[in-house]
Amino acid sequence: MARRPSGQPTDAELAILQVLWSEGPSGLGAVHEALRARRGVALTTVATTLKVMLDKGLVRREDGPKGYVWSAATTRGAAAAGMLGKILDHVFDGSARGLVAHLIEGGTLDDRDRRAIREMLDAADAPKPARRKKGGEA
Repeated sequence: MARRPSGQPTDAELAILQVLWSEGPSGLGAVHEALRARRGVALTTVATTLKVMLDKGLVRREDGPKGYVWSAATTRGAAAAGMLGKILDHVFDGSARGLVAHLIEGGTLDDRDRRAIREMLDAADAPKPARRKKGGEA
């Protein structure tokens, strides 16, 4: 039985998205060169993967002076949110606490990571300034 199509990028698709996020809109040759330096992938494989990604809505394609110009149709943040949501649902039963506990207990976080997370939590817990209504009233 065939797999259901997923809106989530595969590892190969994610590698292409990373190139497009960092380099911006690029031709097939530029995407291939960036990937080949990291993964040793064939040009035809990149072309096929880009077409699949186009069908999935992960990339856009425009006519350029020397062929198609490819760009990411999703942001890094949107892709991360989708992938993280899937991990939360399937691995941690929807529990962000479970994910954080796994990171802490697994020793994955160094001192700098822990400090940064504490700062983010403190900022999220800080009282928000009251928004003024029209007419200068709080």
